[in-house]
Amino acid sequence: METPPLYSFGIPWPELNGGLDYSDLVRSADSGKTLIGFYSSRYPNSAPLRGWLRRIRSGQVTVDGEAATDPDAVLELGCRVVYRRIPWREPDAPWTLQVLYEDEHMVAINKPSGLQVLPGGLFQQRTVLSQLQWRAWRPQPPAPVHRLGRGTSGVLLCAKTRSAKTRLSSYFARGTLGAGEEGRGIRKFYRALVVGLVVEDEIVVDQPIGMVHYPGVANGLYVASPDGKPASSDVRVLERDAEAERTLVEVEIHSGRPHQIRIHMAFVGHPLFGDPLYGVGGCPEFSEESVSIDDGFAEDGGYEKPMRPVPGDCGYHLHAHRLVLCHPSTNETVEITAPLPAILQTRTELDH
Repeated sequence: METPPLYSFGIPWPELNGGLDYSDLVRSADSGKTLIGFYSSRYPNSAPLRGWLRRIRSGQVTVDGEAATDPDAVLELGCRVVYRRIPWREPDAPWTLQVLYEDEHMVAINKPSGLQVLPGGLFQQRTVLSQLQWRAWRPQPPAPVHRLGRGTSGVLLCAKTRSAKTRLSSYFARGTLGAGEEGRGIRKFYRALVVGLVVEDEIVVDQPIGMVHYPGVANGLYVASPDGKPASSDVRVLERDAEAERTLVEVEIHSGRPHQIRIHMAFVGHPLFGDPLYGVGGCPEFSEESVSIDDGFAEDGGYEKPMRPVPGDCGYHLHAHRLVLCHPSTNETVEITAPLPAILQTRTELDH
């Protein structure tokens, strides 16, 4: 039985965010470098050389609080350099959040697809974290204790107290132990729509997940890799649609690797329906040789958004449907479910 929302909240996004300051203290390894040498070598993934020149000459960089417009200015040990990113209009994102469960220790929200949980990349303000901070919670706003991909919807757990955050975070860090086991643990169930007809009614996927270089993703891309970290998913078929050649599945994950369900379903030959990134085998569908390197830059001097797919792109159908956990204070078992999007409901569920 699904948990009906208790209430909804949210504030429409301002047209522009407040910009962002990136501050660095010059250490011995960078002492004596020029300003342009410092930024172009330390942050090459933020902007090309010409972009950093433009940022410096336009007055967006300060040294010890003073504007520094000379790219060839030499930096001294211990000085503070700050790059001020000018305010920008972030891509469209939902702003209304539904509360599914709340007490004095934690709150669970139904995160909509298309909304990022924490700041990163183009999304610095249009995040779940901002909406939590803008609402008048006392004595402090709740903090998310795990993440869901931007395109993933469903139950997102947030802690209201330091002790709750510590305990809830440990559940996700340790993986699933089973709610109630030693008074600790969490079980995580997702719904997903995948390409093709899954033959087996149940599948266990134990493919490790590692990281590879991927153009446009500064820290690398998570993929199916024999040298990766252990990851385990239990897949159960809920309904097959022979006409559309797709299958509705429930997935319980026993680990929390980034993009785990997207990678695991693709690895077994059934990528998520509409996933722009992961193809059969659990790796991105692109050839390194086919990617042209473009050093063009956007209005603020940074790179344009990559034309090829990146992990934050939406289009797939994945929903964190149900959490069963040991309450961080009372040790009671709590079950929280998020209403399912119509496309992730079985025919029987739709009829009811």
